[in-house]
Amino acid sequence: MSDEQTTWAWEPSVEVRNRSRLLRAMHQWGIQGDDAGAIQQLNSRATADPEWFWRAALDDLGIDFDAPFDRVLDDSAGKTFPKWFPGGSINVATLSAFRHGEGERADRLAVVYEGDSGQRRTLTFAELSEQVRWFAAHLARLGVKRGDRVVLFMPVIPESVVAFLAIAMLGAIAVPTFSGYAADALATRLQDSGAVAIITADGTTRRGGIVELKRTADAALTEAPSVRTVVVLRHLGTDVPMRPGRDVYYDELGDSPEPVDIAPTESNDPLAVVYTSGTTGRPKGIVHSHGGFAVKTAVDFGYGFDVTGDDVVCWITDLGWLVGPMLMVGPLQLGATIVMVEGLPTHPQSNRLWEVAARNGVTVQGIAPTAARALRAAGGDVPMMPSLKSFVSTGEAWDESTWWWLFDNVGGRTRPIINFSGGTEVGGGIIIGYPFLPSPAAAFTGSLPGIDAAVYGEDGTPVVGEIGELVVRNTFPGMTHSFWHDDARYVETYWSRWPDVWVHGDLASIDGSGIWTIHGRSDDTLKLSGRRVGPAEIEAALLRDNRIADVAVIGVPDQARGQRAVAFAVLREDAELDNLQATALANAGKGFAPTVYTVNSLPKTKNGKIMRRIIRARFLGDPTGDTSALDPATPINDIPVLAGESK
Repeated sequence: MSDEQTTWAWEPSVEVRNRSRLLRAMHQWGIQGDDAGAIQQLNSRATADPEWFWRAALDDLGIDFDAPFDRVLDDSAGKTFPKWFPGGSINVATLSAFRHGEGERADRLAVVYEGDSGQRRTLTFAELSEQVRWFAAHLARLGVKRGDRVVLFMPVIPESVVAFLAIAMLGAIAVPTFSGYAADALATRLQDSGAVAIITADGTTRRGGIVELKRTADAALTEAPSVRTVVVLRHLGTDVPMRPGRDVYYDELGDSPEPVDIAPTESNDPLAVVYTSGTTGRPKGIVHSHGGFAVKTAVDFGYGFDVTGDDVVCWITDLGWLVGPMLMVGPLQLGATIVMVEGLPTHPQSNRLWEVAARNGVTVQGIAPTAARALRAAGGDVPMMPSLKSFVSTGEAWDESTWWWLFDNVGGRTRPIINFSGGTEVGGGIIIGYPFLPSPAAAFTGSLPGIDAAVYGEDGTPVVGEIGELVVRNTFPGMTHSFWHDDARYVETYWSRWPDVWVHGDLASIDGSGIWTIHGRSDDTLKLSGRRVGPAEIEAALLRDNRIADVAVIGVPDQARGQRAVAFAVLREDAELDNLQATALANAGKGFAPTVYTVNSLPKTKNGKIMRRIIRARFLGDPTGDTSALDPATPINDIPVLAGESK
């Protein structure tokens, strides 16, 4: 397909091109032009000469090592276990807090917190730096030392940033967990990581209701004997049980602890273990290091999203999802302000997210398609947001109707929606919709700098114009070093299908113009009418029916056809049911049209990802496996159980 045949929804202005950090860097590196060809030239050079590229990127983005590294990449242990910047000393606490805590950025806001009951608190970089040192000293006094694992079971509040960076300062390892976990799921992560301490709060709020974190932690701790210390924040001011000798309130730690030094962490020393659910239900402990995660988040936010020290970045997330740690490391090390939002984008006001953005002068707003659909369905006015320059979208595939609503009604066709797709396992993104490149709706325009991504067919060769597996043919900083204490499972999961090729687990396609599309997870793939199709493609077709607010599609066994599609649709209020199935047939096409069930809600994670694995298991009457990431407000019981039909 030629450019003339492609319909561009987004066409960047001169202003957008001129503010691109990546284009400026490319021109300094002798790569001219501002089109997709220039990006391809950059990535060809970067992947062929990683020693040049990563040194150049570190210098341009201001990623300072406390002691120089020996070389960029040591792959002597094989491609599956690379070491990045070996010998170099770097600590994320220095990058994200201490170096900005003095000098011209000291009084700039580092962290803004907005609670769903109207609370608002802030920390400047000077205050953040001081509090990180204070809390690190207290953790050391409580017996936390380098290499120890410390679980964070906390709301998204300023103290969670303080805690994450204090753990990093000591050279201990943070284990951020989802604040919606039940006790057994939290206990699994405490046990697997061998945590010595947990930092939690009395509770948090969601939709105005109280989520009792400390009581959940107490129940989990009965199965986690390695934990010696529990630090509790009085966030809601509710009474919670405290065990003498183990539990201590954050505000009672004391004012003047004995100062401690910043640990001289080596680039490959673990920074965090972030757990993500596996397809078998057994969680995977993704290991990220100081050097790799710092560099990856700087590249993604700096080159991908054009974040500078003048920006304000807002993203509704949870500590247990990778975006939480990304937010605490990427923008802060670049000197930007982060806005942390507790609760939902539509509560207590239907337009809450836009009000938060307007009130805080947000320039870069992160949003998942599911959040956009919720905001659209909730209605509400969109206030003036003159500071807003772009959206960043991740988490799932867009349906074009919602994308156009965000682009037109909220963005006024002047703000790009930067599509961004990757995962916990790679520390951020693999492919992106660059804001300085024209693009169709809901599309990606290339791989992020330094990444050799491709789409492979079933025979393990690159394909164009058809759906295949998203793969990476090189390695880059930010990719997980392994699974926590499970190298064999790590290799089997990502490196076993084709030699020296990372198979990410997503379905993707590239057209003749180099435009990428993500079609969903590989394990969600359907094969209908002889064609491999991702659920997102059918879901997008069904969402053309304005009566449908949200939808999930799965594949189920069929004796006659091998497999058929089934959809679970959440309807808008007062929607009529007439001809719902017929409209689905018209929108999706005869070969792909699903059987449609209407439901009250879809099982989702707290950050809005549809849990198709659980939907499929519930519908077929199979064991649902690990449901620890399930948002309690979206129960699986809303999904019907198939009965009296062939499974």
